[in-house]
Amino acid sequence: MKFLPWVSLFFSILWASAVAAIPSRTTVKRASSSFVSTSGPGFVVNGSSLKYIGTNAYWLPTLNTNEDIWNTLANISALGLKVVRLWAFNDVDTIPVNGTWFQLIKDGTVTVNNGPNGLQKLDTVIQMAEQQGLYVILSLTNNWFPFVNTTDNVAPPGTNSTRNYLSNNYGGMDLYVQQFGLQTHDQFYTDSSILTSFLNYTTQVVSRYVNSPAVFSYELANDPRCNSSLPTSPTCTTETITTWHATVAAHIRSIDPNHLISSGVGGYLCTDCPKLYPLTPVPAPPATSPAPGRKKRSQAKPITKEQILRERSERQRRNREAAKRAGTLVEDGVRIRGRWVSTATKRQQSSTAGSLYDGSYGVDSQDISNIPDIGFSSFQLFPDQQSYGPDDPNVAPWQSVEQNGVQWITSQAQSASAVGKPSVLTGFGLVTQDNAPYFVPFNSTVAPFANATVEKQSMRARQSADISYGVTNTEQTDTYSTWLNTGIAAGVNGLVQYQWGQSEPDDTTGETTTPSSPGETPTPQQTTGQSPNDGYSSSGSTGVQSTLGSASQSIASD
Repeated sequence: MKFLPWVSLFFSILWASAVAAIPSRTTVKRASSSFVSTSGPGFVVNGSSLKYIGTNAYWLPTLNTNEDIWNTLANISALGLKVVRLWAFNDVDTIPVNGTWFQLIKDGTVTVNNGPNGLQKLDTVIQMAEQQGLYVILSLTNNWFPFVNTTDNVAPPGTNSTRNYLSNNYGGMDLYVQQFGLQTHDQFYTDSSILTSFLNYTTQVVSRYVNSPAVFSYELANDPRCNSSLPTSPTCTTETITTWHATVAAHIRSIDPNHLISSGVGGYLCTDCPKLYPLTPVPAPPATSPAPGRKKRSQAKPITKEQILRERSERQRRNREAAKRAGTLVEDGVRIRGRWVSTATKRQQSSTAGSLYDGSYGVDSQDISNIPDIGFSSFQLFPDQQSYGPDDPNVAPWQSVEQNGVQWITSQAQSASAVGKPSVLTGFGLVTQDNAPYFVPFNSTVAPFANATVEKQSMRARQSADISYGVTNTEQTDTYSTWLNTGIAAGVNGLVQYQWGQSEPDDTTGETTTPSSPGETPTPQQTTGQSPNDGYSSSGSTGVQSTLGSASQSIASD
């Protein structure tokens, strides 16, 4: 496995400040259990350790036929992937004539659909996943539901605007808030009536799968935070989100003693926030000699703002030195007495690590991970929707994205090690030029580049000419490969690509279909042979699937 010099830099810093084996205070190893559990910073199942590459397919329960579900899972399994993450919720405020729905939320009342177009569809997915040797992460609600406050719904070209096509069109937190007559997004976390209703739905889902070994974990929510489509109140803090996690996790644990519980947060940290679940010093394990070829690691330490700034500065210095040697150095600072000083990038980052680390989103991932009932640390990586660090003028824009992603992954691995639990990257993705017309941000109903002209040019040239959006397919696969290799080397236990896609209209094997919408009856004419695409689908990208397959082999042998 080969890495670029700047990747090696991150590893040397990580090894110096973090490590790996602090026993978890919350779970114990079941030597021969068929349920996935944890042992210190790792996953175990059937007496063996488990590391994996996975994929997201939020839309699986909404496919028209069982054959579509089976073939999709079969293709995922054939690639060597082990875990599928999907939506275990599908909320509506009006019962649709056709199509899948799990829960009706209307005027402060909630009705769960246990019928064949309801939770029985989820049952089918779980059963088939088990038969295919796959584990499933069940996400119980979503932070994002922009349809709650807008009538805009611009369909990506070549698709339709059916419900359940986009990942943010399954209901979620803001639908609860709206239908319970409330105003702010964070009331989902604090209002007692909403909490009671959500816990009831959670009970309905969790109690179905207590004895299913196919469930990897119950994920409390996708990307929970203070802000969303609805406004937030000034009283929402990291403690608000952490308290909600502890309450729901304890409820699930009271029902199901067998399965892991996870958060689903984006991984945002707050280095200076007060902690509800502070780290307590754990005695260092007995010193042992490292395996041949591996470095001995020191005790894990939490991430600090100073560390983040130091790593960024060192990476920028190395990039500048490389640019000088190549004769491509970009000087964007102020020239004083013949010397360039204080570049814009350096000034921008001189005193702050940014919103990822200051609690701006109301999330303290470390504190959430340290909740006793939370089994592992979660984080996500979506540079098209979130900045993970400053741009560096001395590398191509896509390389800045790649490098910032590397730092984010290694930081998350270090944070999880400090807690003493495994870590999982539950979703990562980059929008390509080919997918740009289909891209709909998570907090939007509009495809902003639906009419963009996609041209095969370098990202820097496209940006300067304002021609089109997205990385090339090669840049995407190179970045995915780097991120996956980084995560494996840093000790991340699971890496889950977002999202799975396939298009085989001429071959019934592996063919998937788009979900049916209210008022439409599924017919063969509505079968498109292409899975939903919100801008991240791997459909038609042999490079992405090949990269995932290679990473699956690599992490299995790690």
